[in-house]
Amino acid sequence: MQAECRPCGTESNLRRLLSRHPGFGYPAGTQSLRVHAMPTVRPPAVAGTFYPSRPAELDAAVQFYLSQVEGIAAVPKAIIAPHAGFVYSGPVAASAYARIRPAQDRIRRVILIGPCHRVAIDGVALPTVDAFRTPLGDIPLDKALIEKVLDLPFAQKSDEAHAQEHSLEVHLPFLQRILTKFTLVPIAAGRASAAQMAKLLEMLWGGPETLIVISSDLSHYHGYDEAKKLDAESCAAIESLDSGPLDGEHACGRVPVSGLLALAKARGLSAKTVDMRNSGDTAGPKDRVVGYGSWVFDETESSEGSAEAAHADGLLKRHGEALLRLAASSIENGIINGAPVHVDLEDWPQECREPGASFITLKRSGNLRGCIGSPLAHQALARDVSENAFKAAFKDRRFRPLDKGEVSDIALSISVLTKPEEMSFEDEEDLLRKITPGEDGLIMIEGQKRGLFLPMVWEGLPDPRSFLNNLKRKAGLPENYWSPDIRIQRFLARQLKDTDLENPYAIWNRDVRFGL
Repeated sequence: MQAECRPCGTESNLRRLLSRHPGFGYPAGTQSLRVHAMPTVRPPAVAGTFYPSRPAELDAAVQFYLSQVEGIAAVPKAIIAPHAGFVYSGPVAASAYARIRPAQDRIRRVILIGPCHRVAIDGVALPTVDAFRTPLGDIPLDKALIEKVLDLPFAQKSDEAHAQEHSLEVHLPFLQRILTKFTLVPIAAGRASAAQMAKLLEMLWGGPETLIVISSDLSHYHGYDEAKKLDAESCAAIESLDSGPLDGEHACGRVPVSGLLALAKARGLSAKTVDMRNSGDTAGPKDRVVGYGSWVFDETESSEGSAEAAHADGLLKRHGEALLRLAASSIENGIINGAPVHVDLEDWPQECREPGASFITLKRSGNLRGCIGSPLAHQALARDVSENAFKAAFKDRRFRPLDKGEVSDIALSISVLTKPEEMSFEDEEDLLRKITPGEDGLIMIEGQKRGLFLPMVWEGLPDPRSFLNNLKRKAGLPENYWSPDIRIQRFLARQLKDTDLENPYAIWNRDVRFGL
């Protein structure tokens, strides 16, 4: 017998209920009763006050605000947008949200963080419900990611903090009309530091499938001229990625804003103001106004590589052990079956399904034993790792195929690469000045000749000239060779070694690893 009950119901409650009604009970031989709780939903709290409660009216309002935005550029990774009633801040919020539309099918997760106005909390609060509701429908929450956030010492569960909170809710109709399908991680921020918020955002940053939304209004209840002055100070602080000047007078969402600014600075993002007005400009009197602004955070052209590298670093922190285990399994399958292990992408998180460029390196007794990889992302990262691990073990033409007796001595590492970028230089000396030792990976191209060095090669060749000369040799060129036709592409890489793990041996099958 299966039974559905309200979320407050328990099996013991049902047993007591059934005992009072002998006409109902367990089928013969049944020892337990399976109980399934109905999904829980946070209902809208400010529909009909902050925004229209009727779906058709709400849809029309959102679409109207979005239609007024022109000159849409690149899709941002993160935005700051206001959270007042639509009549006051809706046009300003739309200025940021309209820029998300080109990625409506790509973005599958939204991290939404706003200040907690009604309940005093330390740190951040997350809900226990399964979905958030607006008049436009239900938005499912990313329960798995929420549970990860709750592992942070400053995170807590609190449905009370979310029940009446408008700073998150007013954003939802925009997201519902901009994005095709997405899950939500709603976070109410209380007393927390910029460092804590930056750590939280780093954990949730994700890849191109994830959008970061920070909810904040600006100054509150000043005269029009004073508000303009305070909001201009906030704008300058945000554009310079400096949260120091921000306090309670400048922004109610200063806590999550400060975290975003800190992380954006570390990741090399730039902030751009796309709209800034106050309630005196939109729909209210000018004697006591509230300020609103919208900002988008983009990767600058010069920092694109470093931002990609930061993403690769985060990816390896989240999934590196699993990818190393996959590489080991592919080598083991090569020894047993002569082929790389098959990868079912449904078993992997979205980040590992996205195209990625990887190199797999094998060392034995500190000496190179195989290294093969992909300079460019051309397939799902998980599949790239599996195939390159097999090739590094059995297809590197510099070495004989790996045999079972060597596996116990193999040290395994994985590198995730950024997209190579063409370098500009006048001559060899200028190139040497522009190379960053210890950081840059290089690809040398001369006609049909090509050579590649991962950044890890700097460990053995720390001098730029020696590094470059050896790269020439790998490309099949003399060390003293130079031509104005030489092309150099630069990339960054982030590496994880099996020795970085708490238990390096755990990634291997013991029977293969130790010849059992």
